[in-house]
Amino acid sequence: MFEALDTSVLQHYWWIVVSLLGAIFVFLTFVQGGQTLVWQLAKNDKERSILINAVGRRWDTTFTTLVTFGGAFFASFPLFYSTSFGGAYWVWMIILFSFIIQAVSYEYRTKAANFLGTKTYDTFLLINGVLSTVLIGAAVGTFFTGSNFIVDKGNIASGEIISQWTTKAHGLEAALNITNLSLGLAVFALSRVLGNMYFMFAVETKELKERAKKALMKCSVLFLVFFLLFLGLILTKEGFAVNPETGEVFMEKFKYLHNLLQMPMVLIVFLAGVVLVLFGIFKGAIKGQSSAFWFTGAGTVLAVLGLFLIAGFNNTAYYPSVVDLQSSLTIFNSSSSRFTLVVMGYVSLAVPFVIAYIWYAWRSLTRKKINQDDIDNDTMAY
Repeated sequence: MFEALDTSVLQHYWWIVVSLLGAIFVFLTFVQGGQTLVWQLAKNDKERSILINAVGRRWDTTFTTLVTFGGAFFASFPLFYSTSFGGAYWVWMIILFSFIIQAVSYEYRTKAANFLGTKTYDTFLLINGVLSTVLIGAAVGTFFTGSNFIVDKGNIASGEIISQWTTKAHGLEAALNITNLSLGLAVFALSRVLGNMYFMFAVETKELKERAKKALMKCSVLFLVFFLLFLGLILTKEGFAVNPETGEVFMEKFKYLHNLLQMPMVLIVFLAGVVLVLFGIFKGAIKGQSSAFWFTGAGTVLAVLGLFLIAGFNNTAYYPSVVDLQSSLTIFNSSSSRFTLVVMGYVSLAVPFVIAYIWYAWRSLTRKKINQDDIDNDTMAY
C-alpha cells in the first residue's frame, strides 16, 4: 500500500497527519482554558472543586496528544524536531515545565499531606493555562514568520551539530513578534472560549453554567480580535516560497493568501472551520446551548488544520529561517527516509482506532453531568 506511493506523496501524507494531531491538540486546550477560568467563575471552594474536576478528568488527554504530536513530528520530519526543539529550547522547556506542574497539581492538590496548600496548586494550574497556550501559539506562528537558525547538513559526516540557533534568547524572541504574539493570544482566548463551553456542557450547577455563558461572550470577542489580526497579518505579508525545480527558497508577496486560493480544498476546510467556530459561539454565547462545545470544537480542528496546510503545502517552507533563507525547512528537505515514512505509514493506520477508543471513553465519562455529589463520592477526585 504505502510502498506504491511516491516519496512526495508520503511527505504530504505525513504533513497532514502531523497537522491533524496539532489541530486536535488545540481543541483539547479547553482544559488549559478551563483552568484559567476557575478563579473567575467559582465563588467558593465547592464550586472551584467542581470546575477543576470537570477539566481535570481530561488533562491527560491534552498532554498525551501533545506528546503524540511531538513524536509524529520526530518520526516524519526529524530535522524540524532537532532544529526547533534543540534550538528554541527555552520555549519548549517552559512549555514542558508548565505541563509538569499541571500534572503535579492534579495529583497533590487535595492530598492530606499537601504541604504547599491547595491554592498554590491552583495557581500552578493557572500558570499552565496561560503559558502553554500563549507560547505554543507563538511557536506555531513562527511557521509563518520564521526563526533564527542555520542548517548545515554537511556537518552530518563530521558529527557536528547540524542546526545552530543565532540568538541567545533561543526561541523566546518569537513572543516579541506581533504576528506570533497575536496567534499566541488567539490560542489562549480560544482555549477560554472552549473552556467556558465545556463547563456549560459538563457541569450540572446552574449558577456556574450561567457565569460561564456570561464569560463566554467576552472571551469570544478577544479571540476574534486576535485571530483576525493574525489572519490579516499573514495573508498580507510576504511568504517563504520554494522553487519546486531547484528547492531554492525565496520571498513571495501574499504567499499564504495565494496558498488558500490555489488549494480550493484547503480553503473549504479552513472556511468550514471558521464558520463552525462562529456558529458555536452564537449557540453558546447567545442561545446558551451546551452543544456549542462540539460545534466550536469541530471548527477549531478544521480551521487549525487549514492553517497548518497552508504553512506546509503548495511549495512553502513550513519552518523558515530569517537569517539564511536556504536553511529553511520544507516537507521535502526535512523528512525522514522513504523507508521510515513507509513503515510509519502503516503505524498511522492505527490512529482511527485510537480516536474511536478515546471517543468511546469520553462519552462514557460525560453521560452524567458533574455535581458536588459526584466529587464527594469519588475517592479519586482532584
